[in-house]
Amino acid sequence: MIENDYTLAWGLYAVAALGCLLVGFKLTGWMWRWLREPLRVVLAVLLFTPTVVDPVKDSFAPAIAITVLDVAFKVGNNAWRAVSDFAMYGMIAFVLYFLFVLVRWPLEKRARERRLRAEAAAQREAAEAQALAPGEPLAAERGDRYRDDPPVLPAGAGRVEPRL
Repeated sequence: MIENDYTLAWGLYAVAALGCLLVGFKLTGWMWRWLREPLRVVLAVLLFTPTVVDPVKDSFAPAIAITVLDVAFKVGNNAWRAVSDFAMYGMIAFVLYFLFVLVRWPLEKRARERRLRAEAAAQREAAEAQALAPGEPLAAERGDRYRDDPPVLPAGAGRVEPRL
């Protein structure tokens, strides 16, 4: 395999893996968040972990493919190397995920408290407005605020002049 074929094969695999990751995101979209996100991390690690196939040429392949082929056809000893790569990349991915969670947690807590305070303030304002005038509309709510009352017509007037 020449260098362009190797790059093309990795490019095609990357596009296919992104498609599989998108399908995985759609399949786990209904789950509880603290279960959905670690499953997505596991899926990303399974799809995007490379492993060395030929140490002399520095040739890499997807670790999931190497593991499946070595176990299915019982050839080579690359399966253990691929499993160790899974473990290493998985550990790195979960450490980064837990750091992300530790940063996100206080930010979400603060946003939730801010939202609750805003809702309580809106409820207080609504209660104050209701207590101010329970059944009467406010002066600004009158529909005839800027309209003059029609002039009173004399008893015998049969003609109505238009207003300008």
